[in-house]
Amino acid sequence: MSNTDNDTSDIKKAAEQADSQKIARNLKDNKEVDAPEALSKDEQTSFIEDDLRTDK
Repeated sequence: MSNTDNDTSDIKKAAEQADSQKIARNLKDNKEVDAPEALSKDEQTSFIEDDLRTDK
């Protein structure tokens, strides 16, 4: 059972310290992101082995 009168959770702390203007600026910025790194054939792993697939 938690005591809501004395709540010191990380979420509450973050909400109290949030700067709405800075958040709005960050959302407006069209920030470039790095393209994902290409994997080698050895690094590529399918989730389902091809010989087990029934959708082909």
